[in-house]
Amino acid sequence: MPRRLRLRLLFVPLLAAGAAAVPVGPGPLLAPATAVGECTAWSATPIASGLGTLENLSFDRRGAMLVSSSERTGGGSVLRVAPSGEVTTLLDDVVSPGGQVVRGRTLYVTTGNAAASGILGRADGTLLAVDLRPAARGRARTVAEGLTMPNGLIRLPGGDFVVSRDLGATTSMTRLRRDGTRTPLAPSVTSTNGMVLDRTGRFLFVVSTFTPTTTVSRVDLRRPDAAPRVFTVPGLGPLNAADEITRRGDDLYLTLNAAGRVVRLDPATGETCVIAEGLAFASSLRFGAGPGWRARSLYVTGFTGTITRLDPPA
Repeated sequence: MPRRLRLRLLFVPLLAAGAAAVPVGPGPLLAPATAVGECTAWSATPIASGLGTLENLSFDRRGAMLVSSSERTGGGSVLRVAPSGEVTTLLDDVVSPGGQVVRGRTLYVTTGNAAASGILGRADGTLLAVDLRPAARGRARTVAEGLTMPNGLIRLPGGDFVVSRDLGATTSMTRLRRDGTRTPLAPSVTSTNGMVLDRTGRFLFVVSTFTPTTTVSRVDLRRPDAAPRVFTVPGLGPLNAADEITRRGDDLYLTLNAAGRVVRLDPATGETCVIAEGLAFASSLRFGAGPGWRARSLYVTGFTGTITRLDPPA
């Protein structure tokens, strides 16, 4: 088992107990909890394996999948995976790479996404911008530094970034503004991880990983301090360990890392159902984009170094 995963699981009971003991003020707007049902199962096809501990993925829309990979020795890299399964290295010597966002010919990726950094409060994380042009050979520049365990990453319509953190004393989101300033975003939402915008760009959905109940919070970016609407996924939060989230239309899809499941959530009704299971330590997921990748299929990474394609029913 990868060292980062061992550390995560070691502290799960403590974090869950701590979260349950913290008194809270007026509660958020809770959507009704519904039982996790069974959708028509999506078929699973292995794409690659043996790639280290895979944390996140994105598509450059030019034929490559990009994945954040960490090794047991503590090193890491960003790998480029072709539709044929061929793997090359885009960026080497990266410490604990995390969330990814592609904009044009630039990959934005976080570093320092290590459990020890979150638990100990070490501000050794960065946000890098990697030039994807072939001639640049993966040249990278630092956009921000001094971040603590930047796990999830998203770019807002105006150009600001948001990073999340799911372990440590402060586990809310941080907004990295274009002018260099940093502010907490929706601080009432804790143990934050994967994020996705709704189709209007006004609402941000974020999953919570180690809270007692698995939740997806909808934050109004016009009123980020207002109580978010909260959707629940049945099951003990740490035993689900919700990790990443993506969207197709209005439907949300999220990985339950410890449960090895992919769940679909309808934010209009709060209904959830399982579209795939048996995916050991599923971490990130995205719909295919670019030549050679199926646009209707979900591609799922795992801490076990695997990439799996999920195809919807005909």
